[in-house]
Formats: sequence, structure tokens, C-alpha cells
Amino acid sequence: MSTNITWHPSLSRSERNKYRKQRGFTIWFTGLSASGKSTIATALEQHLLHLGFAAYRLDGDNVRFGLNKDLGFDEKSRNENIRRIAEVAKLFADSSNIAITSFISPYKADRQQARELHAQAAAHPDDEPLAFIEVFVDLPLEVAEARDPKGLYKKAREGKIPEFTGISAPYEAPENPEIKIESDKTSVEDAVRLIVEYLEGKGLLKL
Repeated sequence: MSTNITWHPSLSRSERNKYRKQRGFTIWFTGLSASGKSTIATALEQHLLHLGFAAYRLDGDNVRFGLNKDLGFDEKSRNENIRRIAEVAKLFADSSNIAITSFISPYKADRQQARELHAQAAAHPDDEPLAFIEVFVDLPLEVAEARDPKGLYKKAREGKIPEFTGISAPYEAPENPEIKIESDKTSVEDAVRLIVEYLEGKGLLKL
């Protein structure tokens, strides 16, 4: 625990949003490996950028090349992986950017902690909570395993990857996500459309 530190406030969130001409929030993708999270998240990021919004995707594999390269895949490391990503996403959102995260994030408690972190985030007394939109990319395990583009399920079945989500480690599916996408029944284009329609309906894509 860090001690002898002081939080230094700056602009209020409403002021920053006004200057940036957009709201900041986090779109949190969760789902099994090979469910289509990264594919949909990438398409969404591109679509939002084409619309003129500042958006940035934080991908599970990409982050482990740098920020989280010191972490393994045991439960404690997975918890810390998601805790760090939640903090980074919160900072992106607080800076009036759209943070898009694409992580398996298998544990309900970790995802709830990320949600609460956004709800409590306030650099200024007048700040409103940051919006947190959980997108559950749902795909039956057998379909994800049949896809297996990285060959991870095969290695997990062979015992070469311990504690692999869906095989030797649990995936706790969201019970009440803001958006649920059945990726074996929904095209990438339709998935992006559904998410954008939700954001527009909540007034998140306009000041």
C-alpha cells in the first residue's frame, strides 16, 4: 500500500467532456476464449473512430506484452490482471475517451469490482459516476473449442495449459449484462450495430 500520497484534482468531468466534445465511459467485453470478443471490440473501435469519437481498445493479449507481463494465469494473477485493467480503463474514461476492454475476465467478483471502481470514480466533487457497459459475448464452449484459432483449447485438453478458462478453470457468466451478444448467431456488423444503438439510447454518444 502506498502511503503519504495525495490525490490532486484537476478539471471536473463535465468540463473535460465539454472541451473534448464527448463523454468518457468504458465498454467491458467478457466471454470465453475464441468467443469473438476481440473481433467485435476491434470493429466497434474502428466504427466509433470513423464517427469521430476518441476510442481505444485494451486487449487481453496486448496488455500482457507490457503492463501486465509480470503476471501469470493463476487465479491471483488473473484477479490482479483485471484490477489493473479496470484502473487503466477508468483513467481513459475519466479523460473523456471511450475505453473498450476485451478480456475473458472470468470471475464475477472481478467484473463487479471494475464496475464499482467506475461508479466511485470522482476526481472532482461535481463529477458523475463513469458509465460502465458490460458486453457478454456468449458462445457455447463446444463452439468456442471447435473454433480454437490459437490452438489453446487443444493444449488445455492435453494438459499443456493449466487453469485454462472453460476447461480446467471456471468461467462465471454475467447474469445481468447491459448487452448480451450470441456470437454464433450474430454477425460482427450486427453486434456493432446493437452496441451503438444501446449507447445512443443511453445518450452516451452525445453531450
